[in-house]
Formats: sequence, C-alpha cells, structure tokens
Amino acid sequence: REGGFTMKTNRRCRALLAVSLNLMALLFSTTAFITTHWCEGTQRVPKPSCGKEKKTNCLNYSGNETANETNQNVVHYSWETGDDRFLFRYFHTGIWYSCEENINAAGEKCRSFIDLAPASEKGVLWLSVVSEVLYIMLLVVGFSLMCLELFHSSSVIDGLKLNAFAAVFTVLSGLLGMVAHMMYTQVFQVTVSLGPEDWRPHSWDYGWSFCLAWGSFTCCMAASVTTLNSYTKTVIEFRHKRKIFEQGFREEQNFLDQ
Repeated sequence: REGGFTMKTNRRCRALLAVSLNLMALLFSTTAFITTHWCEGTQRVPKPSCGKEKKTNCLNYSGNETANETNQNVVHYSWETGDDRFLFRYFHTGIWYSCEENINAAGEKCRSFIDLAPASEKGVLWLSVVSEVLYIMLLVVGFSLMCLELFHSSSVIDGLKLNAFAAVFTVLSGLLGMVAHMMYTQVFQVTVSLGPEDWRPHSWDYGWSFCLAWGSFTCCMAASVTTLNSYTKTVIEFRHKRKIFEQGFREEQNFLDQ
C-alpha cells in the first residue's frame, strides 16, 4: 500500500510540473503573439522643417531665426551639415504591426508589418502566422489533456492514455513553434534589406517579445519531456509491480501444490 501511495504521489507531482510548464508556455506564446516587441531599434530619418509648432530637432531652411527661437537643436540647412540633418527614431516590430516614434508629435504611429514585408516573403510570413496559431492551439489541447490526467483520471490506464496524447500534442506544438519563430526571423531580416526605405532600420536587435516566444518554446519542450518521463516511469513502475505480484502468486501456488 505504501509503495502504491508513493507511486501515485510521484506521478501526481510530475503531472503537476508538466501542467505548470505547459501553462507558462501558453501564457508566454500568447503574449508574444499579440505584442510588438519581437525586434526593436532605431531608424535614420531626415529632420522635419521648423515651424511655429516645431522648434526643436528640426531644420531651418530660411536661416531667419529670432532670438527667442534660438535653440541648439535647431539646425540651419546647408549641404555641409551631414548627419546633423537626420534623427534616429525608436521603433519596435511584432508579427502584426511595426510601431515607430512620431517625430512630429507625441506618441507612436503603427503600420501593418504584413504590408511592409517584401512580396517574395509574404507567403513565408503568413505561414509563420498560421504556425504560431497552431502552436498556441496545440498547447491548449495539451494543457487540457494534462489537466484531465491530473484531476479526472480514475485509473492508471486512463491516466497513461491521456499522458501519451498530451505528450504527442505538446511535442508537435513545440516543433511548430520553433518553425514559426525561425520563419518570422527570416522574414524580418529580409525586410530589413528589401523593405520600404522609410522603414529600414539603422540598427536593431531582438526584443522582449522574441525572448518570450523562445522562452515559451523552452517551457513547451520541458513540459513534453516531463510528460514523456512521467509516462515512461509509470509504465515501468506498473510492470515492476505486476511482475512482483505474478512472482508472489507463483510462489503461493507452488506452496499450495506442495
């Protein structure tokens, strides 16, 4: 009885760990999917013209400033000013939108990243989007099966069946997630080179949404390994217990025969 109770407790602890990892993967992937910080950096853009409402970080084409308008951020236009004629505005991009700092007013302005991607990469980008959606859906299925195995399985056999299906769905979701993340990275890098000139980054790096996406993949694979490990250990323990029972039964039969 004590051995059976210990086996059941260990199996429950492994199932709880797998559910927790799967839930983290689901939360991370959903957050990454809807946010716009997969990649972020700066864009090199010309400074706007100075006017009544814009007196800093701008170009004064006329050269006629009053004393009150004198500011070190106002640049007199000439061909020799070089990089003084440009600003570096912050931008961040996700699967759906690319948002950049509005240099003429407060806040940001966003545009569809799908529209920014070159025509040759739109198919790959849509495949990435579909793969991300399937990744999240399979995570939900795996999570549901794990919860059923944890809270509602009435027997070891039913629990093993749910365990096996949960492991398969979780492994498939992890593979889809990895492919989706890699496809998006490829599309972004091509867009950096071939995208619209007014969008192309001057410098960029991966953002926190990208880290969340790969963190989700890591948690997903950890959940699948934990589930497979739980399945394997339960089968081994079950077979070992049955072997001991059969051996004891044979010994009892031999004793009765004698």
